[in-house]
Amino acid sequence: MPSTHDDDPHTTLRTVTSAAVIWSAPQLLAVPIFSRDLFAYLNQGRLVLAGEDPYTTGVSALDNWFQLGTDIGWAEDATPYGPLFLWLAAGVMRISGDSAELAVLLFRILCVLGVVLILIFVPKLARLLGTDPARAQWVTGANPLLIISFITSAHNDALMVGLALAGTWCALRAGAARGGAHWLWGVAAVMLLVASIGTKLITLVMLPFIGLLWAGSHASWPRRFAYWFLTAGLAGGTLIGLGMIGGYGLGWVTVLAGAGSGATFWAPLAILAAPFAALLLLFDQSPDIVFDTMSLIGRLAAIIVVLYLMIRGSEHRIFQRMMWAFAAVVVLSPLIQPWYLLWILPLFAAAGSLTETSRRWPLGLTIAATAFLLAFGAADQLSIHQFLEADLAMMLLSIAVSVVGATLIWFSDARVRSIVLSRDPTAP
Repeated sequence: MPSTHDDDPHTTLRTVTSAAVIWSAPQLLAVPIFSRDLFAYLNQGRLVLAGEDPYTTGVSALDNWFQLGTDIGWAEDATPYGPLFLWLAAGVMRISGDSAELAVLLFRILCVLGVVLILIFVPKLARLLGTDPARAQWVTGANPLLIISFITSAHNDALMVGLALAGTWCALRAGAARGGAHWLWGVAAVMLLVASIGTKLITLVMLPFIGLLWAGSHASWPRRFAYWFLTAGLAGGTLIGLGMIGGYGLGWVTVLAGAGSGATFWAPLAILAAPFAALLLLFDQSPDIVFDTMSLIGRLAAIIVVLYLMIRGSEHRIFQRMMWAFAAVVVLSPLIQPWYLLWILPLFAAAGSLTETSRRWPLGLTIAATAFLLAFGAADQLSIHQFLEADLAMMLLSIAVSVVGATLIWFSDARVRSIVLSRDPTAP
């Protein structure tokens, strides 16, 4: 962990940021791994250019869709992305034409722009919140899960997160400003978050807290409601305009609100649902109703948590309330993809909740989750072993590589050991 007790904090931040950039640079030209969503972007951009509605038409309506690498799971599914990203996807495909390689590079550049926003605004948020920007950058920007998911895999979540962080920073500035600056920073905050929502709808959960940050920490209840209405009006009007311009109306909102079915075995709700699903399978019944029910319960619970945090809690901890509201939305879902951790990690890092605490478990849990999700992503890439009839060999090789790698890191890096063994996780 970077130490700023004795070093110049600006130098330490530059060192961490430089390391993140150096590690990320080779990924610009790497083959996409860990996910094939990037290839879905190609065909969804083609759908827009073909005059189709991606919210009602699957990519299978296109010629040559499978040869461009899109997973068959996307064949008939509506897109889960907002209209702003669809415009960007259409622009990429208009420029790249028939060159899938150029399209992949251009989509990756879009995601790099999101990563740049993350690298800029995580330290800025940390400074505003009174925490160590270098440590926040280390947990977020120099995180291998972020580099692989947002650059190598080129998930558009990078753009969504970067825009949301920029909007949050502007909202914090607006809350502390007066006069014309107060309104300029506030409108900028809302518009940046609208751009994030227009990429993926999930950051809509941050909108009411952006209104609270804009209103300021000492806002009265009438002022809070006034800013909620103002924020909702600006955001709602812009989002309606985005839908109308794209010819989608408000249909895209209803489609995206119902997206995200399925389950991942590590999600807490999926773990709770597993025994009931197994029981149904014993009686040759589909377990879908269990996961659908658990998903509904999770969504309702998340809504309750968000509403509670909107109206209750310290007026000086609005950012932290937003952070926990977003975390509730992520955790209370039976479907948690590996890169979903990166939706909330920058917020927790900027707040100092992982590194500036006497408790070791938050940082330890983050490291364990990162390692697990990276390992799962790598294992998923190796799922061809069944076609090679190398099940046992692949398992033994994976175990051997993991043991050797963990042993080398443990004995060669004293700081890694200190994170695990030290009673003070912030010690150098």
